[in-house]
Amino acid sequence: MIVSNRAPTVDDPYVGYSYAYPHKSAYRQLAPTIPLETLWANEQLGSLFLYLHIPFCEYRCGFCNLFTLARPDEDLVAQYLRQLRIEAAQVRDAIPDATFARVALGGGTPTFLNDRELAELLDIVSAVAGSAPQMVPVSCEASPATLTAEKAGMLRAWGVDRISIGVQSFIDAELGALGRPQDRGDVRRAIEIVRLEGFPVLNVDLIFGVEGQTTNSWLTSVNETIEHRPEEIYLYPLYVREHTGLGSTAKEPNQERLDAYRSARARLLDAGYLQRSLRMFQLPEHVESSDPVYCCQSDGMVGLGCGARSYTKSVHYSTEFAVGRQGVRSILADYLARQPDAFRSASHGIVLDGEDQRRRFTIQSILQADGLSLHEYQARFASNLFDDLPELQCLIERELAVPAVDRIRLTDAGLELSDAIGPWLYSSRVRRLMESFQCH
Repeated sequence: MIVSNRAPTVDDPYVGYSYAYPHKSAYRQLAPTIPLETLWANEQLGSLFLYLHIPFCEYRCGFCNLFTLARPDEDLVAQYLRQLRIEAAQVRDAIPDATFARVALGGGTPTFLNDRELAELLDIVSAVAGSAPQMVPVSCEASPATLTAEKAGMLRAWGVDRISIGVQSFIDAELGALGRPQDRGDVRRAIEIVRLEGFPVLNVDLIFGVEGQTTNSWLTSVNETIEHRPEEIYLYPLYVREHTGLGSTAKEPNQERLDAYRSARARLLDAGYLQRSLRMFQLPEHVESSDPVYCCQSDGMVGLGCGARSYTKSVHYSTEFAVGRQGVRSILADYLARQPDAFRSASHGIVLDGEDQRRRFTIQSILQADGLSLHEYQARFASNLFDDLPELQCLIERELAVPAVDRIRLTDAGLELSDAIGPWLYSSRVRRLMESFQCH
């Protein structure tokens, strides 16, 4: 990892995934709780992200540390959807002027729901977002075994234009090593359904660093994915985390992850994909220029459901976080027992001080291939980036980043170290909170 703000050295490219800063392990109880009307009063509400979390799956993969419960009872799913509708109504009433530029259904696995339950979920979203699903990009996560033609047709007719399928590997032995029971026939059938229903965007997730994976077997999965020509491909390095199936077996990721990344990157670039970040590759013809603008660095997110995260510029909040089945069940039970008024305030989260707001903007920007706009940073914080974070100069000195006209962006060498650079930029306060968190 990068071990010093003043003189960084890199000995491990894979420290942590900085997809959201701060991580939920830095959240604590908010005392006093903050009413949503107060929390959102001074925020720009015209371009928000709406996220709904379905914390259920047909099984929990060995690598998964997401907030989800495998094989829930049907009664539990019904209770959850009833409570989700109550929460949605309370939040909509508390933030009546919210307008959404993006909508996402995630989890868990939204397509785990049966047809009737999925229709109910979409009705809940419509009650919150109004006509937004027909007007803005809408994404839904799916698993190969649970995506049927009926569900896909329902999602497409409602307004979903992006389906993300977690494939992870086309090699049976690697799926076994990941603790993921999956039939390759289901994968091909699901991809065919997505194409037949006319979804504009198909995303496929793959994982590298699996026990027993070789460069040849890894590229077999990459090549088969390319044959389907998905508009987006995400390459995830394997992390073995506490309280996961793999974590309980003490299995470590394959140590050849960096070589695997480099080989897949070269293959994807050769196939015509553009690299957007360490993980994301995209076909150049997939352009969202006509869509409403959403910027994760400056626009807020409203999360609904147990496990969903919401954030304003200075406050991030959610329900509590757990990975183990008992912890997830306990948090779900608390969510289901909430009275309607409880959804009108934030009780668990983190208040970002000025330093962490600046660090979040920097992390969210510099880890993208396009880099960070110095002008946007100056406009947002009325200060100079290099005065606020002088350690960034170290990246330039080590040729991990380059200054350009009004920008700083990572070089190829820097981009492949995103999972080390991101954690290196965490504040000491957030590090302390994360390190003292007791995961269940």
